[in-house]
Order: sequence, then structure tokens, then C-alpha cells
Amino acid sequence: MASLNILDLEGKEVEKLNIADKIVKQDINNEVLYQDIRRYLASRRAGTHSTKERSEVRGGGRKPWRQKGTGNARAGSIRSPIWKGGGVVFGPKPRDHSFKLNKKVINKSKLIAFSDKFKEEKIKVIDDLKFKAPKTKKAYEILNKLELDNVRVLVVLKNDNESAAKSFRNIGNVEVVSPNSVNAYLILLADYLLFTKDSLKELMERLTNERS
Repeated sequence: MASLNILDLEGKEVEKLNIADKIVKQDINNEVLYQDIRRYLASRRAGTHSTKERSEVRGGGRKPWRQKGTGNARAGSIRSPIWKGGGVVFGPKPRDHSFKLNKKVINKSKLIAFSDKFKEEKIKVIDDLKFKAPKTKKAYEILNKLELDNVRVLVVLKNDNESAAKSFRNIGNVEVVSPNSVNAYLILLADYLLFTKDSLKELMERLTNERS
């Protein structure tokens, strides 16, 4: 069974945490990763792009010129799509770009991404993160001692650790999420993953129980 070192705030090892082989011995499946990453990015799209149709363009209440005798092509309105400034045919309208994906596929993508980071030794776990109040300076000092101050870090904290989350969120190279919000895209985007002992245990429980 594989394991991860649990560190204190000074970066010294205090214990080891065993991790099931199911979590860290995954083969890369690019198709699964692609589908889940595409789903996640689609869900983030605002979908607010919009163009005006013929009925929404201002003007065009009268016929530009009489039907016959001018030598011009017949025209009924300046709002016609063939006119400059006219309506747009089949243009984009506000819509929801998100789509559903099987929960097993989503969970599988998380396992693959986490396993990849484990094999690259890009996961660090600290015993606990206790902040009496939000303090960015303290959060930066912790990253510095863990040698994570100059890399992109995904910090995974439990929902009840709000002060720590606010402290790390102020740092430019850090993304903070809860165990239930972790996804393959965020894992692969980060250079390193930083967990507390409790947040890692919660994530492992979700992965092994196939909870999304």
C-alpha cells in the first residue's frame, strides 16, 4: 500500500498516511480526462453572448424604395440580414452550455488526475491548518517553508476551515477548493496539491465510494 508523508507547518515529517492502491495506481485514460475537463469548462461558460435578429434591429419601418422602376433590387426593409447593420441570421443567443456526464466517469477522471500527481510526487500534506483569523502573511510563510511559494498550488481545505481558506485565497498562485469541489481540471492545472490531513481523508473517502 502506498503512503504520503504528513508534515508539520515547518515542513518536517510527523507521520505517514496510507493510501489505497485503487487511488494511486491508475492508468492514464486521455478520453476520460478529456470528457470531464470539457464538461467542467463548459459549465463555467457564461453563455451571455447575443446578436440581434431582424425583428430586434432598430429602424426599417418603411420600404427603402418603390418595388419597381428604380433599377435596384427589390427591398422591403433595411433590417434585412443582407443589409449592413441588419439583423443576424442564426446568431448566438444566451444559453446554458453545460452538459451532464456519468458520475462514474467524473470520479474516474479525478482518480486518474490524482494518481498522476502522486506518481510525480507533487502532493504535500500538512497535519493541520489552524487560523484564528484570516492572515495572508502566515499563509505565505507556510507555502515558503514547504517550497511552494513560486509554483501554482491547489489547496484543498474542508468547508469548516474558512479562515485558512480566506488566507490562502489572497495569494496569486493559489487556488483554494473543498474536497467536494476538486475535479480533474484543477488537479492537472496545478503544479502541486496541498492538503490537510482531514481534507485528504475526505477526498479519499469520496474517491473510493465513487461520490462526485
